[in-house]
Amino acid sequence: MKEKLKILAELTKIRITFFVMVTTGFGYIAATDIFDFNFVLILFGVLLLACGSAALNHYQERFTDALMSRTKNRPLPSGKISPAKALEISVLLILSGIVLLSVGGNFISTLFGILNLIWYNGIYTPLKRKSSLAIIPGSLVGAIPPIIGWTAAGGDLLNPQILMIAFFFFIWQIPHFWLLLLVLDEDYKRAGMPTLTSIFSKDQLSRITFIWIISTAISSLFLPMVALVQTEIVKYLIVFSVILLTVNSLKLLKYSEEYSSVRFAFRNINFFVLFVVSIISIDKLIL
Repeated sequence: MKEKLKILAELTKIRITFFVMVTTGFGYIAATDIFDFNFVLILFGVLLLACGSAALNHYQERFTDALMSRTKNRPLPSGKISPAKALEISVLLILSGIVLLSVGGNFISTLFGILNLIWYNGIYTPLKRKSSLAIIPGSLVGAIPPIIGWTAAGGDLLNPQILMIAFFFFIWQIPHFWLLLLVLDEDYKRAGMPTLTSIFSKDQLSRITFIWIISTAISSLFLPMVALVQTEIVKYLIVFSVILLTVNSLKLLKYSEEYSSVRFAFRNINFFVLFVVSIISIDKLIL
């Protein structure tokens, strides 16, 4: 049973899909300032849908995964689970997620959930085999979950608050991926995937990624400007985290083959986003 659960966690990319659930909850809290039963349904609905999408992605990329050192031990290329079984699990999770979204949310939030599934598995996944810039349209996948939570709570889709939240997560996705690319470039090439290092040197890409990190930091400063933050202390904490992220990312301006600065920047930007989401959520719920 323990081994089966481990395979399921790998198949559903649980660490990534859990964060998708968190950003959905952030959108819901931003719209309502409360926890309720629908909140739980929406979270689990999005989690199941994201897990199903991840499992489908494993199925779609099973052949390229087998060519890369980082992914060759995933459940499908390693033979831990059959493609048919993975597809069956994917369909079950996707349908269950859609049902929960329909019950806990509304037509619009369910529609955005389905849109994200189509965008990730139907557009981004095949596009990244053809274009090294696929992550830019692909970043919509990170922007949509908070919209699901917001609309499920009855929020206006054109409200500046949710537009700024979605923009913040959209911007973050790009340096998040490019930092991975700086480390895993050879793996992607081995699988025949186009990479930006065929256009830019790693030193250039490292500097470009630094600019995107700064853009992510700056975009977070707009969140208080659209009245998402109520208390002064939270505003100061966001500013402090922006300064800290910027200082810690300066090492990227001088690329190192040891990848230590890249890994450090990757952890930093992810922690930064989680920190901003957490303190704004606390501000909305408690302060």
